[in-house]
Amino acid sequence: MGIKYWEFEDAPLKEKLKSPNVKEIAKVFFDNETEAYRFSALLLEAKKRGSLRLKDAPKNIPIATAKRYLDYAVQIGLLKHEDSEYSLTDRYTRPFKNIASYIKAWMDFQGEEDLAVLFANAKVDKQSKRGGRAPKGDEKEGKAQADGAK
Repeated sequence: MGIKYWEFEDAPLKEKLKSPNVKEIAKVFFDNETEAYRFSALLLEAKKRGSLRLKDAPKNIPIATAKRYLDYAVQIGLLKHEDSEYSLTDRYTRPFKNIASYIKAWMDFQGEEDLAVLFANAKVDKQSKRGGRAPKGDEKEGKAQADGAK
């Protein structure tokens, strides 16, 4: 976790509360911009829809990755998981009081947020498959390529 307590002291917090965004929340939990982007995309989707199912996750985030990030959000108290749906909640522990205030302000904030601008350096495309078995339709192609290589 990348918590920088001085960013959430009373004076800086008041400035941040004027225009909260999901990037500030993700920066608390992730140092890597790609991880922060994926986490933010899922939180933003849950906020827009009211609740999020895994099948409704953004297409550029693999389902297994989405599940891992959503379960992490449940562990830290940002989301709750009931009836196969993830939805926003506000269960926070005392040490995160100011961070919780910021997150609550973001949940209530109605402005638009552009993830492409907030995470300009993040890798947003799905990673290509690295190995394992090919899908059933690709078996013939793989065999034809292997025969052509001989």
